[in-house]
Amino acid sequence: MNGAVVTTGTDPTTRETRPTDSIAAGRRRWQARFDAAAQAGRVRDADFTTLSGLEVQPVYGPADSDSIAGFDRIGWPGEFPFTRGLHATGYRGKAWTIRQFAGFGNAADTNERYRMILAEGGGGLSVAFDMPTLMGRDSDDPRAVGEVGHCGVAIDSAADMERLFQGIDLGQVSTSMTISGPAVPIFCMYLVAAQRQGVDLRRLDGTLQTDIFKEYIAQKEWIFAPEPHLRLIGDLMEYCLAEIPAYKPISVSGYHIREAGSTAAQELAFTLADGFAYVELGLSRGLDVNAFAPGLSFFFDAHVDFFEEIAKFRAARRIWARWMRDRFGADDPRAQWLRFHTQTAGVSLTAQQPDNNVVRTAIEALSAVLGGTNSLHTNALDEVLALPSAKAAQIALRTQQVIMQESGVANVADPLGGSWYVEALTDRMEAEAEAIFAGIRERAAKAVPSGSYPIGEMTSGILAGIEDGYFTGAIADAAFDFAMAVEDGRKKMVGVNTLTGGVGDDLEILRISDQVEVEQRAELARRRAARDQDAVDTALRDLVTAASGRTNLIPPMLIAAQAEATLGEICDALRGVWGTYTEPARI
Repeated sequence: MNGAVVTTGTDPTTRETRPTDSIAAGRRRWQARFDAAAQAGRVRDADFTTLSGLEVQPVYGPADSDSIAGFDRIGWPGEFPFTRGLHATGYRGKAWTIRQFAGFGNAADTNERYRMILAEGGGGLSVAFDMPTLMGRDSDDPRAVGEVGHCGVAIDSAADMERLFQGIDLGQVSTSMTISGPAVPIFCMYLVAAQRQGVDLRRLDGTLQTDIFKEYIAQKEWIFAPEPHLRLIGDLMEYCLAEIPAYKPISVSGYHIREAGSTAAQELAFTLADGFAYVELGLSRGLDVNAFAPGLSFFFDAHVDFFEEIAKFRAARRIWARWMRDRFGADDPRAQWLRFHTQTAGVSLTAQQPDNNVVRTAIEALSAVLGGTNSLHTNALDEVLALPSAKAAQIALRTQQVIMQESGVANVADPLGGSWYVEALTDRMEAEAEAIFAGIRERAAKAVPSGSYPIGEMTSGILAGIEDGYFTGAIADAAFDFAMAVEDGRKKMVGVNTLTGGVGDDLEILRISDQVEVEQRAELARRRAARDQDAVDTALRDLVTAASGRTNLIPPMLIAAQAEATLGEICDALRGVWGTYTEPARI
């Protein structure tokens, strides 16, 4: 960054890290952190020059003699408020993890795709589950007819999870699982698969979505009312903190909120508000915020408006750090860090001229990288029509690799930091998010006039917003406004409402055979016949007893998974205790 940096807008809620000091002092702090990382071997041995061979510095900033009002809100990489990134080294220290989302058919089919992703340079796995699994139903449930294996992989019991990761060392590969309603029993099946590999569970690393708030807000894949789900999440937080400290039990998802039609500012605010509620949940359990907060991660959408997305990611880090320090008392920097995964926008893909989707995805992926994402999934060009074919999946993977290895964007930390436009947008995003937080807190005050919130203020406000339809209404309004803008041509989509002529090559898309469902049901029947039914029955009874009391539910659920109790059986046992949830009808 050369010359002066100008920002617009201020945030009166921001408390600066220290009295305003000189640019030179900040640069010295950054240099000390960078040098320490280099001495510890945390800087990659790579070519950090331009294509023409010009040397570039690890970070750029204003001149030491400059005096810039509000520069502490921008700062330096690796220091509060982390606007410019969590680490002084940027991607020179560690590039983002290439984590491609995949799942289809049965466990064996998906295992083959995972092996391809890892062999082609993927750095982690991300599991997509089919609809019956996402809803806590077995493949032979009457409600699963026609859905088995179609939008993800079918998982009925721990045996499926074991086959899903066959030949993949779960102690070495970071694994993300995108599932919320039945996340905890799926997690227990994952633990069983690791145990059957002989992996020490304390070595496991990865993320489980578990974010039930976004289900009520956007995606609608819940099982119970919010309160039982929050109990399960609290139990999971306690268990992972004690038993699997590297594992991140909650990935707070803005992706599905944005895919449902929200604006960028709504995605940012609703997601961080959900994250604050999970912090309140941990605190209500008596957990140390400095210990459990590093186990929270985030999952954002990267849409096609390039600079808006970069600003959103930078604002997210700054808001989270400030709230964690000032509101929740986190004084360990790791507890102030917002770590996030990004997926390019599925809703930006078009069935018309689908090859254009490669370009859209590349732009979106680049915005995520320039925004400092920690891991990234790039969508395939054919995902608007079907699950990605092997060829399309490879193109999506190569998109990340070209950005990482050829573009030069990984050479410099936050290369757009100090841009007048980017800093102004970052401030605007932060201000809009704070206004939404204020509205959520007002809802909390109306719902609980006494101020004695059972879990916390943000939690009460979110629950009130779920019940009165605030979140779904706000998203629906934003989605309608955008649809009208496309309809009348104010917003352009190439191939849809402009430049619609083209060469009509047909895509070969991946189709899931009905035989997958037939075979999965047959395998499930064989598995039920071969297991120790008495052990299953005992485990499910013990689970019901625990759910009826206040015992942590992870140990009894893990025993049920070890006995090959199915996902549907475990969820049905809990449905018998807690019932189900039906969204209130609204007009």
